[in-house]
Amino acid sequence: MLPQPPEPSAPLYITMRDDDNVAIVANSGGLRPGARFASGLTLVEQIPQGHKVALHDIAAGAPIMRYGETIGHAVSAIPKGGWVKEALVLMPDAPALTNLPAARGALHPQAPLEGYTFEGYRNADGSVGTRNILAISTSVQCVAGTVEYAIKRIREELLPNYPNVDDVMAITHAYGCGVAINAPGAAVPIRTLQNLARNPNFGGEVMIVGLGCEKLQPELLLPEGMASASMGDSDIVRMQDETLTGFGEIVDSIVAMADKRLKVLDQRRRETCPAADLVIGTQCGGSDAFSGVTANPAVGFAADLLVRAGATVMFSEVTEVRDAIHLLTPRAVNQDVADALIREMDWYDRYLQNGEADRSANTTPGNKKGGLSNIVEKAMGSVIKSGTSAISGVLSPGERVRDKGLIFAATPASDFICGTLQLASGMTLHVFTTGRGTPYGLAAAPVIKVSTRSDLTARWHDLIDLDAGTIATGKASIEDVGWELFHLILDVASGRKQTWSDKWGIHNSLALFNPGPVT
Repeated sequence: MLPQPPEPSAPLYITMRDDDNVAIVANSGGLRPGARFASGLTLVEQIPQGHKVALHDIAAGAPIMRYGETIGHAVSAIPKGGWVKEALVLMPDAPALTNLPAARGALHPQAPLEGYTFEGYRNADGSVGTRNILAISTSVQCVAGTVEYAIKRIREELLPNYPNVDDVMAITHAYGCGVAINAPGAAVPIRTLQNLARNPNFGGEVMIVGLGCEKLQPELLLPEGMASASMGDSDIVRMQDETLTGFGEIVDSIVAMADKRLKVLDQRRRETCPAADLVIGTQCGGSDAFSGVTANPAVGFAADLLVRAGATVMFSEVTEVRDAIHLLTPRAVNQDVADALIREMDWYDRYLQNGEADRSANTTPGNKKGGLSNIVEKAMGSVIKSGTSAISGVLSPGERVRDKGLIFAATPASDFICGTLQLASGMTLHVFTTGRGTPYGLAAAPVIKVSTRSDLTARWHDLIDLDAGTIATGKASIEDVGWELFHLILDVASGRKQTWSDKWGIHNSLALFNPGPVT
């Protein structure tokens, strides 16, 4: 519950559930010893903003409750009004993946939301993009420099002739050679690259630049389902091709291939499409204790609106939902979807174990400085951005989305890898929440950044697109910000509004997830 503050300067804490025995300090800059809240609670020590205060005496070994869940156990006794520091919170074991609650779908299904549209680019396969971009795929890192050189020429010489094309970009990566190409784990980066080329924002115009001697031969990247008699060598430039003499001819061949595709893309026009054609990805980055209080609940509310409108919404980051698996399986539309959730959790548990790590490695110094004690607390706040809708499908890393509604797309929690995998799954717009702040952006899809705190929005006024910190101060409700985000998504998807990362041209490199061996 979010109490209305009596005065902005008055000591304020925020609890999530009536049965929580901790709250977070909401005041900017934190509070000093002796600060007295409206409830009568008095601080016995200084506590930074976002960090937890004990609402009652907590005995050694007793559970520490936030979000109505046990996020840890007290290492030693913590007095009422005391700081529940990270060092005082013993992290519990992860929930077992057996005997989990059965699938039952959404507890309170909501009525369809009709009449909402956006202006998008409809593709021949029925998908709809929010951008009109030429993407040049690469089969190996060796060619990345050459492709970037060619793109510089394409932007300078060709793009002015094609005003309806937004940009040209390279799908570059560190994969392709020196890898065990037939190992089971290789399926993940290969299908990711195949499906990246199929992203709706790229309009179906596939072209590939390879070297020639790499393990990942260029033809393996022709997207499954798109290869035909008319596709093959005409879609590929191999730098080692003996008919090409010198760097200049190689670049010329890339530019010429791009020119043919730009002519096709330039014919595309935005048209009115139902909101059901959107594919939205959601993600956290630089999370803090406010993430699960403000930004993520607002994203969850907007996600519910989008699902009600018939759209596809993806949430991801396995390690940041793992501790909430018992809250997710009951929301699956059927037991097959619930079992798929469990399958992805189990796969990732084993992946981390093979690397001699566990889920606790996820939590960053910034997360902890922002008040998050461990991955359990972080996960409870992270999963809130999935809203309350039934989970209609589950994707393994790099798989293309097949279903409408709320989808769990299994990915690592790394911002860059998660974003890349969601693009491969078909994401056309990204919603990214942050508490600590990050300039993250993607060239392939617009990224709407939502701040958890108004302090961050004020400091990063030209990097943050939406301030959810108003929820913590009582200036706005979760519903208010959720609706604002919903309308912002429609405007950005339509090209009517530009995100800050696009305005500044801040775009992170794509990053493949490769669980297979490198030779």
